[in-house]
Amino acid sequence: MGEWHKTGCVLCAQNCGLEIRVEDDRMTKVRPDKSNPRSRGYACRKGLNVIHHQYPIDRITEPLKRVKDRFEPISWDQAIDEITAKMKNIVDDHGPRSLAYMGASAQGGHLEGGFGLSILRAMGSQYFYNSGGQEFSSSWWLFGRMLGRQYNIAIPDEHNTDMLVGWGWNGMESHQMPRAPIVLREFSKNPEKVLVIIDPRKSETADIANIHLPVRPGTDALLIKAMIAIILKNHWENTTYIQDHVERWDTIRPWFENFDVKAAIRVCELDYDQVFELCRLMTTRKWCMHPDLGIYMGRNSVMNSYMMNILGVVCGVFCVPGGNVIPGMVMPMGFHADESDPKVWKTVITHMPPASAGSFPPSVMPEEILNAHPERLRAVYVSACNPLRSYPDTTAYEKAFSSLDLLVVNDIVMSETARLAHYVLPCRTYYESWDATFFPWTFPKVFFQVRRPIVSPPGQTLEASQIFTRMADKLGLIPDIPERLYDAAKKDRLTFGATLMECVANEPESLAAMPFILAKTLGKEWDSAALAGLWGVLMTAPKSFRKNAARAGFAPGMDQGDRIFQKLLDAPEGIWIGEVDPVENFNAIKTPSGKIDVFVPELEKEAKKLNAISEAADLKLPDAFPLILHAGRHTRYNINTLIRGQEWNRGKRACTVAVYPEDANELGIYDGQDVKVSTEAGSEVGELQVSEQIRKGTVLIPHGFGLIYGDTVYGLNVNKLTKNTHRDLLGTPMHRFVPCRLEPIAPERNIRS
Repeated sequence: MGEWHKTGCVLCAQNCGLEIRVEDDRMTKVRPDKSNPRSRGYACRKGLNVIHHQYPIDRITEPLKRVKDRFEPISWDQAIDEITAKMKNIVDDHGPRSLAYMGASAQGGHLEGGFGLSILRAMGSQYFYNSGGQEFSSSWWLFGRMLGRQYNIAIPDEHNTDMLVGWGWNGMESHQMPRAPIVLREFSKNPEKVLVIIDPRKSETADIANIHLPVRPGTDALLIKAMIAIILKNHWENTTYIQDHVERWDTIRPWFENFDVKAAIRVCELDYDQVFELCRLMTTRKWCMHPDLGIYMGRNSVMNSYMMNILGVVCGVFCVPGGNVIPGMVMPMGFHADESDPKVWKTVITHMPPASAGSFPPSVMPEEILNAHPERLRAVYVSACNPLRSYPDTTAYEKAFSSLDLLVVNDIVMSETARLAHYVLPCRTYYESWDATFFPWTFPKVFFQVRRPIVSPPGQTLEASQIFTRMADKLGLIPDIPERLYDAAKKDRLTFGATLMECVANEPESLAAMPFILAKTLGKEWDSAALAGLWGVLMTAPKSFRKNAARAGFAPGMDQGDRIFQKLLDAPEGIWIGEVDPVENFNAIKTPSGKIDVFVPELEKEAKKLNAISEAADLKLPDAFPLILHAGRHTRYNINTLIRGQEWNRGKRACTVAVYPEDANELGIYDGQDVKVSTEAGSEVGELQVSEQIRKGTVLIPHGFGLIYGDTVYGLNVNKLTKNTHRDLLGTPMHRFVPCRLEPIAPERNIRS
């Protein structure tokens, strides 16, 4: 007899509630979980196909070591012994800057992060890379400057707003808010609300919007500067808000005076009256903005986000109900890293700061490896991500990773990155282990869910947290643990907590190794280092979280964290774990003045010179690459690299090279034909799709394909077409503006799989 288990999706950051049927210790069916308080019975087709993620044909179940051109199974003891010895030797010989950890950014689990970072720091390194730096370095760095902390991600309060402005965001396909398709449809049909989408093309979301501004690709920053200028010229700015909550406004206001608005809007290829009307709405209605990769990874990435934040300040949308608010968090997604502090590292070659909540941008890693500097990167530990398909410039990454002294990969499959590793360590999936994520996508309530094992782990697989604990033990990073603490772990949790406090009082230096101490005690009893680490997080949560938890019904007290932990165990569908007081949202701003600081000196020069004349010249494409590639199209058929086989897309046109009909006619190419896409980085071949949804002059290719699966490769790898050096000043790759060209492939030369 089978049994249904409440759990969550692990394929995107929304983690929608799922119920999964297990028969004979195997997942067999999936349905949405109506009891999940956040997703409330919604799940997209990706989550409903999560079984294809769980059971790939390239699953690995034992540690592997590269021996010449093949991999051989080895024991865990041998793997840990050899890896830690090599790591220690590399750091001893070349210094701590030679070591990097790339991980803690999976869509399904974040609990490994405390363990991986603890090892990195114990070995003296600060080089932490993750996927946040792939997309959000510019945005989060600006939040750090303007709101005081890089992790102060100001999310849209869409449920309390009158107007939702999606910019470079196709929420109908990519979600990025709970129940996005349902919310967006309801919003667009509500006569009291307005859905605005600013996107170069008629996307699925733009198609249902009340207002669509088809901005010219690459001109977002120019458009926003023009909008700010319109608002100021008409004296529509929220002067009371600016006076009460904004610092150094008078420093930047002159940037928008005497600005040729109409010329700028002509360069943006928009109608002036429509832009003017939107500005009027922004200053008379309660609204919030939802930017996405079209902004973050577009041309002028950092300036896009900077101008957008200034627009929000001018209209008074930050930290107010219905605007963009700082959400409550169980714990931040990362930490604040102030690059003005001399103790905070920058990368050796590219001089890049850890802009994305303490992490460095993956785009610079190949350069940090491929150089002759004595402190160059020589050892990289990759966990639960696939840089060879997820990060820009596959060619550069292949060359860089092939030259490392040590590459270790934690994964559930033999990924493209794992194929280059010296050691591949087999992880449990998120349905074979305890884990959770810390994505802060709701307001004012704070949601949290702990996923538990619903099927048995195969072979010798371990949690990533357990792997890191074994490494820390071998590296000598864990102090001697008193026997009484092991004994206490067999009793109730509060007894254990009291004993742990006594031990820490006697040996305060043990705090640095706390994740591993918990893993070796509670984690040993629970067969989960991750779950033990989560208990520790809840027991030592900051005051702000404890206040939010009290509002959600968890009375204050020494045992508050333990009571929350038990409630999470009792409610596999997840719970509202806290609630923010909206009136106090301005208190979350942590700048020295406690106000929004709108002056960012590093961006002053570029902000001042941004105008129609300079942009018109800079937007000209080279003759060799007359089209614009949007590398990384969001569709319902792609999910990063988390579903490797394509059975779930059988009969679908999941990976195509999409163009506008007029462009196809001019090039003499037709729907279904194979075409070659070329950029500065290289060339790839894919199936042409001709669609009215695509803007003239652009080419759209989804991400997450080109995966080596068995004997086949389905679709093209779009990151073969991106240069890691095509990025902004904070390392965010400009994937939404890659100059390219298209050429037909003669039928006899077709090579598509």
